[in-house]
Amino acid sequence: MEGSGKNLEAIEIPRIGFMRLKRVLEIIPVGKSTWWAGVKAGLHPQSVKLGPGVTAWRNEDIINFVERLAATND
Repeated sequence: MEGSGKNLEAIEIPRIGFMRLKRVLEIIPVGKSTWWAGVKAGLHPQSVKLGPGVTAWRNEDIINFVERLAATND
C-alpha cells in the first residue's frame, strides 16, 4: 500500500454492503492478478458470488483488511 496516499478516514466506505473489484483496487493499489493470488492464498478477503458473473467483497472485510495492513505498518 506504499504511496497510495489514501487512508480509510479519507475514503467513505459504509460497513454494510459490497464492492466490486474495481473499487477494491482503488483502495488497495495492487494489480488484479496480485489481488487474486492473495485471495487464492488466503492473504486477502474471500470474494462473494452475488450472481452469475457478479463477484464482490463485503465492505466490512475490506475495511478490516486495510486496518490490519495499517496496524502492521505502524
